[in-house]
Amino acid sequence: MRFFRLLKIISITVRYGLDDFILGYTRLKPFQKPFRAALFWRNTQSSPRGERLRLALEALGPIFVKFGQMLSTRRDLIPLDIADELAKLQDRVPPFDYESVVLIIESSFGRPIHEVFQQFDVTPVASASVAQVHFAHLPDGTPVAVKVLRPGISVVIEKDLALLDTAAWLFQKVSADGKRLKPREVVAEFSKHIHSELDLMLEAANCSLLGRNFADKKLLLVPEVHWDFCHEQVMVMERMDGTPISHVSHLISIGVDIPKLARDGVEIFFTQVFRDGFFHADMHPGNIQVADDGRYVALDFGIMGALNEVDKQYLARNFLAFFRRDYREVARAHIESGWAPKDTPIDEFETAIRAVCEPIFDKPLKEISFGKVLLRLFQTSRRFGVEIQPQLAMLQKTLLNVEGLGRDLDPELDLWKTARPYLERWMSEQVGWRSVVEKIKAEAPLWGSILPQLPRRLDAYLQRDNNALIAIELELIRRQYKRQSWAVSIIAIALFGLLILELIRYF
Repeated sequence: MRFFRLLKIISITVRYGLDDFILGYTRLKPFQKPFRAALFWRNTQSSPRGERLRLALEALGPIFVKFGQMLSTRRDLIPLDIADELAKLQDRVPPFDYESVVLIIESSFGRPIHEVFQQFDVTPVASASVAQVHFAHLPDGTPVAVKVLRPGISVVIEKDLALLDTAAWLFQKVSADGKRLKPREVVAEFSKHIHSELDLMLEAANCSLLGRNFADKKLLLVPEVHWDFCHEQVMVMERMDGTPISHVSHLISIGVDIPKLARDGVEIFFTQVFRDGFFHADMHPGNIQVADDGRYVALDFGIMGALNEVDKQYLARNFLAFFRRDYREVARAHIESGWAPKDTPIDEFETAIRAVCEPIFDKPLKEISFGKVLLRLFQTSRRFGVEIQPQLAMLQKTLLNVEGLGRDLDPELDLWKTARPYLERWMSEQVGWRSVVEKIKAEAPLWGSILPQLPRRLDAYLQRDNNALIAIELELIRRQYKRQSWAVSIIAIALFGLLILELIRYF
């Protein structure tokens, strides 16, 4: 099955002329003419390269579409004509037919669609790589958005994941960086997240949790889930009204403060990562809207990232050290966390990190490319044997998305100055007196149940120790008695022997 899928990928690559992207590299240019001569019958000049790339990614399937979505947010890394075409993948993937929608809904609910919904729009309002969304009304007239999974999508994804795993395995075997980069673990992490998109009940749970985390609704609006209408292939949620975040000119026309919107986006991101350890990991413009009052509206909760307390502490430590330009602390954090070998020369590591990061400070986003910074950091990490952490792969991807959004909204945004106060406040809450108070509050219910039982438990512990001491004393007495018994027996035998000898002598 993997072989046939690989053949299809190669076929689509050739059909849409994607070899132009590959053979453009200097080392491969000698192969351009022979390759094109062998494919003389093909006409790739009739369509722009960006359109051909988009159509090829659509034909290849959801995983490739997601790759294109991520690239579309990095207009600083790819040509604008390609970025404009790939942006169409965010919510304009060709939809599947309405008959399939009806079939999925009726099989999920076990009754006709007109009994499930009072009204259901035939035309989808959004169509993405894994599912599409239709507007509808519940039986009581409540307007909702209905997300329906693409039919047969799980089969295609499983084939692509199998190919990715095979490619990762080969890379790990043949590359000197294979062990350090952990490609199979990265694929496994991506696989875990993509599988969560194939169960809309999991996505509904993600949506519900994110909504609870931002229950104050000051910066971020999250739709309510209608749980009675959710199944593995169908998710029904509150209908949200907003403008796609990429429509900046319209947002300006309705009075939205764009610089504030950009700053709020940074705060939302760092709040999700460091306060909650649970973040939206698919933040391309197709999944983000803006309400008329300037608040963000989150959509599509299939891919979410999670961080444990150790990861959060490590990341916050690194971010703050970067903001303070304390590159020795960055190097020390890498070594102490085990990401870099223990014998790494800290002075050299510090100097290498400074050379990468120092040029980007005090510059607006329009003059910074985090993609290029990450690439240089990657090259530096390879020199010092730093291991890639698969659990942070989604965070790195999301950080690139956030930068792309911020760049489109406000190129003058200073990401460092915006994020630093929030991170410093968060760190003080983690290690200062606020942290102690919060931990006492968190542990209060447990202490409330333990304290009344403490005298009884203490008495039982002391009784246990007394019993143990008595048992030890008895054992010592027994052993002493046993030794004394042996001595008495030997003495008795000796006396008896002497008595026998005396009797023999007497007679």
